[in-house]
Amino acid sequence: MRTNMKFIATGQHRSEYPDPITFTSGTPLFIGDMYEGDEGWDNWYFCTVPDHPGGWVPEQLIERSNKPGHGIAKDDYTAKELDVNEGDELLAIKFLNGWVWCQRLSDQDSGWVPKSILKNIK
Repeated sequence: MRTNMKFIATGQHRSEYPDPITFTSGTPLFIGDMYEGDEGWDNWYFCTVPDHPGGWVPEQLIERSNKPGHGIAKDDYTAKELDVNEGDELLAIKFLNGWVWCQRLSDQDSGWVPKSILKNIK
């Protein structure tokens, strides 16, 4: 879902992945385990691509092939997470499986932020 809502970060978030997986539509994907946790981050799969050790990819971007564990990217994607501090104001661009693609208003940097630390502001 696409949007342009403004949010404020109610907590801090730091990425644990300094080298996020990034690919273009049509890239072959090797599909690994589905994420399991209590955060509400459903339908994420750990995928690898040629020349990258891998990262989390939303199921909606994976076109599975007949060969188990293989697929093709349906769209361009980056798993870049945005490091945010409490109080950062963000523009939400896209919601996906418990995460929000945001642009920080102060410097225009963008990336994924957990929805759980965002509060809608008017």
